[in-house]
Amino acid sequence: MSDLTPSIAPDFSLREARTAISDYLRPNHLIYWVDFLLTIMAGHICFGVARTLTAELYLSGFAPDAGWASPVSPLLPTSTSTRIILHGFTSIAACLLFYRAAMFIHELVHRQRGTFTWFRVAWNTLCGVPFLMPSFVYHTHVDHHRREHYGTEHDGEYLSFQDRPPIVIFLWLLHPLIVPPLTVFRFLLLTPLAWLIPPLRRLVHKRMSSMIIDPLYIRPVPSRYAQRIIYMQEAACFLWCIFIPIFATRVFGGVLPFLVQAYFTAVFLLLLNGLRTLGSHRWVNQGKRMNFVDQLLDSVNYPNHRWITGVWGPVGSRFHALHHLFPTLPYHNAAAAHRALMASLPETSPYRQTSARSLTGVLLNLWRRSAANHAKAPQAATATVEHSS
Repeated sequence: MSDLTPSIAPDFSLREARTAISDYLRPNHLIYWVDFLLTIMAGHICFGVARTLTAELYLSGFAPDAGWASPVSPLLPTSTSTRIILHGFTSIAACLLFYRAAMFIHELVHRQRGTFTWFRVAWNTLCGVPFLMPSFVYHTHVDHHRREHYGTEHDGEYLSFQDRPPIVIFLWLLHPLIVPPLTVFRFLLLTPLAWLIPPLRRLVHKRMSSMIIDPLYIRPVPSRYAQRIIYMQEAACFLWCIFIPIFATRVFGGVLPFLVQAYFTAVFLLLLNGLRTLGSHRWVNQGKRMNFVDQLLDSVNYPNHRWITGVWGPVGSRFHALHHLFPTLPYHNAAAAHRALMASLPETSPYRQTSARSLTGVLLNLWRRSAANHAKAPQAATATVEHSS
């Protein structure tokens, strides 16, 4: 398939597709545990090594913790050039590993309530709270999968990028620069204030408690059960913000160097996720309800080059069209389920039109469509004025 916007395809048989992937719908708990724990531990090791090298290479003469030496310092190479290379490698590795660990939040939101209980606790403890992205901020993701909400004002994860000028896409990609400090502000200052001031509580919940891309999205009022979870996770994030200075000083030798590295790590993660998000859909909807086939065609799979796509689209996120087809399909079976569908569905199936060759091609195509539509807008406005006169 080309990277152009797919055309309308014949009707799609969901029953036929489900039959083809029925053997892949059950999650393997052991895979989840081993994958996540190894990923998050490796990420922290790489982050710690990179932080040590940052202090010893760049900050020794400027930071308040000058002369501080990590316990791992004797294990690191003594050559300056080797340390610079190792610093770059461990910094990037930490970002990619943390990104993979963070993406398990997407799996958790699709696991049935009452299941994966201890895994949810472990993920929030080791990743969600330390990264200030507890699982409750992603609960609104389910609206993105409601057929009547997809692409409408009720879907906080959709913007019609195709119909907006390219500068909007560019500016949206700059949001990682401001999200980290705003997140700290939200949990460190607004959280305790919101507990004491009910009107602020409602505002914070509706406008500042969701991982979304649409700034106009308003989060619905939570149930009592959900509210209890939100309070507990908010409290954990607030306490973590209070504890960060002590943790950074004791473990990493200084607050400022730790915060600088944490900030740039967060920006890297958010930028990578932003690019992946832009490539996950065609963004052709204009706020109207779409039928199921059109929603499927608006989503994108990247089945090729798994060692590359698996880096920027980890934990099954490179199969986004497949995910919209079967949201509860566990990530570790996504590739096998995609192959089963491609082998069993007819040549005319719209599912075959969801595959793209590369993320770069899809992003460039989105940029071209946005530029073309933006160029047409002034012409259409001019034509309307001339016709009316």
